[in-house]
Amino acid sequence: MRTVQLTLDEGLVAEVDKVAEKLGTTRSAFARQALRAALARLAERSLEKKHREGYLKKPASAREFGSWESEQAWGD
Repeated sequence: MRTVQLTLDEGLVAEVDKVAEKLGTTRSAFARQALRAALARLAERSLEKKHREGYLKKPASAREFGSWESEQAWGD
């Protein structure tokens, strides 16, 4: 593992320390988890953008999903 230095304002450090203590973890472990979660969200947004662009270029036809209509259960 590599050590990196970050500059954070005091309020943010205090909040992170409070949450990390409550979760029973360290500031570093909390930061690692938060950074991984942020990267995962960015990757998901990127895929969603690609999907939107793809469907804009080639929209689904009305018949494409029609055969599944009877299988849908929306509840009451």
